[in-house]
Amino acid sequence: MINARQLIGTHDVLFITLDTLRYDVAQELFAQGRTPFLASLLPDTGWEERHSPGSFTYAAHHAFFAGFLPTPIVPGHHPRLFAARFPGSETTNEATFVFEAPDIASGLATQGYRTICIGGVSFFNQQSPLGSVLPGLFQESYWQPEFGVTDPHSTEHQVQFACTLLERLEPAQHVFLFLNVSALHQPNYFYMPASTTGNKDTLASHGAALAYVDRCLAPLFRAMRRRAPLLAIVCSDHGTAYGEDGYIGHRIGHPVVWTVPYLECVLSQQK
Repeated sequence: MINARQLIGTHDVLFITLDTLRYDVAQELFAQGRTPFLASLLPDTGWEERHSPGSFTYAAHHAFFAGFLPTPIVPGHHPRLFAARFPGSETTNEATFVFEAPDIASGLATQGYRTICIGGVSFFNQQSPLGSVLPGLFQESYWQPEFGVTDPHSTEHQVQFACTLLERLEPAQHVFLFLNVSALHQPNYFYMPASTTGNKDTLASHGAALAYVDRCLAPLFRAMRRRAPLLAIVCSDHGTAYGEDGYIGHRIGHPVVWTVPYLECVLSQQK
């Protein structure tokens, strides 16, 4: 387990949620060599298989920001990277960064971090009271239509925007940057030729969306690592069904929804 308690105060933190990404699709693309950048961060076995605390974006992210990241699938008490202090917790240990706040963004802000949210799906669009709850946890929150699910270049736009923000910060300012990647979420058919999908989302277009995202992420990691050593967390918030057992979508209790890919790593600073 990474010792988050030791890293806070010396490392910047990057938390990326690949919204709606299925574990089986992520692992398949890893095995096929179609996600080379993410593979460079992963162990030889690929993604860690975990269970999400929620079956849709809003529920899962509320849990994530409280410190309940996806849980390893093997039985047992699994210590957490981050945790809000509360009596009776059985999943914190000496390596857990315990914060005196209801959410990790507020907790890191008390440690001098600048907390930044770059939204993707509608729960981060700040266009309604509901879409403002999660972004409201951060000191800075951003969303634009080109970050959303209908733009085929959404991840490129998000990464470019994030890199611009990072350039404006003082070099000594520690950062907690959260990025909700929208490209995996439906609609994703436009990552495949229309003749292949008939403008319909499929498992293949879901995978093609992940390959697109992989091509976009490297500049963000380079920008973060120029500033400071980095604690990075990359995971899905939930999967989605494409007809398995008659189910379509998510917010349902199906294994393809609850089972998500997970990655955590520590990366050195690179000037």
